[in-house]
Amino acid sequence: MTRRQWLLSTAGCAGLAGGYSTVVEPRWLEVVRTGVRVEGGQRGTVRLLQLTDLHASWAVPWSLIDNAVTLGLAARPDIICLTGDFVTHRGDLDGGRYAGILRRLSAAAPAFAVLGNHDGGSWAAARRGYADHRVVERILEDGGIALLHNRWVEVPVRDSAVTLVGVGDLWSEELEADRAFRGVSGAGPRVLLSHNPDSKTALEGFAWDLMLCGHTHGGQVMIPFQGARYAPVEDRRYVSGLNAFDGRWIYTSRGVGNLGSVRFRCRPEVTVIELS
Repeated sequence: MTRRQWLLSTAGCAGLAGGYSTVVEPRWLEVVRTGVRVEGGQRGTVRLLQLTDLHASWAVPWSLIDNAVTLGLAARPDIICLTGDFVTHRGDLDGGRYAGILRRLSAAAPAFAVLGNHDGGSWAAARRGYADHRVVERILEDGGIALLHNRWVEVPVRDSAVTLVGVGDLWSEELEADRAFRGVSGAGPRVLLSHNPDSKTALEGFAWDLMLCGHTHGGQVMIPFQGARYAPVEDRRYVSGLNAFDGRWIYTSRGVGNLGSVRFRCRPEVTVIELS
């Protein structure tokens, strides 16, 4: 092979890799099914659907979000959990269209959400985001999604119940654990919704069995022999998947959307958890 042929071949491979990581993989959703066994009083199995980091923006088309909803609903969930970052930046957002997509979820099963660092507040305001949550809160309300902002709710499922506790975002300095868990009761399993897995330290002293998180995008770009290129957490043991923590479980989803319209070796995820 001549030097010219080698250069052309290398450039061609780089072009293919770039096209794959910006056009193919960011839209190639994977349905991940995981079983989690916890102590609790429920009988049988409760199916949870988790969607996170939808990141409606120029980088994430409506078709991707809509497809994630379709794949998730195909699993026939008992409870739907949305764990933050519905938007990326402040801008021209079609709230009506967004609410219409979310309404498909709330029409199928009880649906609940917490907010992420991009959804408004002190962190977002300093980074081209919304100064408060009003835009995202309105979209969730119009979509029939109940916001668990530092509060809890007991959700009946057939002959049992699941307690869902939602907390504010860690980076936005809105996590109020005492307020969120105040008055929590019930013998059933306790599922905690928290956008950022690093919040586990602030929540360690409270009673929960499984925490559902997002925020990391699973690393978004996985470099061979190096690991996650993008992982905005202090504790990288919880970048993705199901991991044990202090006798309980944390599940960190890779999320549906992305930042910058790129993913490599880290497909977007729709998560279905069988809680038994």
